This record gives sequence, C-alpha cells and structure tokens, in this order.
Amino acid sequence: MTKRDIVVKISEETGFIQQDVHFILQRTLDLITESLANGDNVEFRNFGVFEVLTRKARIGRNPNRPSHEVTIPERRVVKFKMGKKMKELVTKDAMKSIPITKS
Repeated sequence: MTKRDIVVKISEETGFIQQDVHFILQRTLDLITESLANGDNVEFRNFGVFEVLTRKARIGRNPNRPSHEVTIPERRVVKFKMGKKMKELVTKDAMKSIPITKS
C-alpha cells in the first residue's frame, strides 16, 4: 500500500477531498520524521513504537578483501516494534498456515 492508496481510501471513507487528506497525512509524516530526527521515540498505542537507537561504531570487512578492515562509524537507526493489537492481527493468519505435526 502506498501513501497515494491511503489518501484515496481515507478520502472515500470520510468524504474529505484528497488534497486535504494528503496535506494532513504528509504533515503527520513530517512531524514523525522531525521527532525521530531529534532522537525522540514516537508511540501509537495498539499500533507500535518507532524507537531511535544508536548503533555503536564497529569494524567491518570488505567481502572482496577480507583482510582489509573498515571502521564503520556510530550512527542512529530507527527500529519499529509492533503494538499488541497489530502483532495479534499480523501473526493471526500466519499461525493458521503453519502445519501442526504430532510427535
């Protein structure tokens, strides 16, 4: 699903014009991005949490020249952790497709 798909669906369900829905959605995404860039976590209850983590500096290796070490600097990354309701919904269908074997 793309941002455009979301705009169209919300517009159809609410009756708001697509330009207004697009503006609100884009502004929401901008605020989330700004918060994460400032190092703040963003939480949506039952949906999930975007968490800013710092990856420590480490030594990496060039796969073509394994003896050549490269220093990979410390950097910030964003991790997403699903909320309880989302996790239940996402894993519900996946659990149905796992075959159960008896021992």
